[in-house]
Amino acid sequence: MLKAMNKVAVAGPVGMLDTIYVPAQGEASGVAVICHPNPLQGGTHTNKVVQTAAKALSQLGYACYCPNLRGVGDSDGEHDYGNGEVDDAVAVAEYARSQHPGLPLALAGFSFGGFVAARARARIEADKLLLMGVAVGKYPIPTPDVPADALVIHGEEDEVIPLAAVMDWARPQSLPVLVLPGAGHFFHGRLVQLAQMIQRCW
Repeated sequence: MLKAMNKVAVAGPVGMLDTIYVPAQGEASGVAVICHPNPLQGGTHTNKVVQTAAKALSQLGYACYCPNLRGVGDSDGEHDYGNGEVDDAVAVAEYARSQHPGLPLALAGFSFGGFVAARARARIEADKLLLMGVAVGKYPIPTPDVPADALVIHGEEDEVIPLAAVMDWARPQSLPVLVLPGAGHFFHGRLVQLAQMIQRCW
């Protein structure tokens, strides 16, 4: 868990987006926007996988922004099933860039948030993409292809998004997928390993 949560309100397309800001440890070398899982199942920016990624990336020198997407927590608007949320992610990325001009941008997300991040990456240039338990095949709009250097991490025993579905998505792209043996969708008991994988492969 993140010990202290600095909050910023970022102007989004339908109002303010309640966003956790995790400063880089040491001098900032990049900025990251990390999107949360499906809010209809309780996903928010305080999700433990989101927080684990933010901590791991902050230790690598990334200033991290973890927004509550539209309709979640104190953010304005209504849930839009992964459509308007892409606009929100883009808005937060633009804000992050304005606060840290000239630094590389990373987009990241867990589950539904990975779906949002992948779609946002199709809209804006980003230097890195991190997808954890990405929600492939769950929504009417397909998850887009992603750059070959995207870091895709999935649990072998994912009970929400089967590993086979992710492999079917990755195969035509020749996209490597890092598999955490025995891990489920929420990486219960495996968050330390998840953080290590992020840092080792970044």
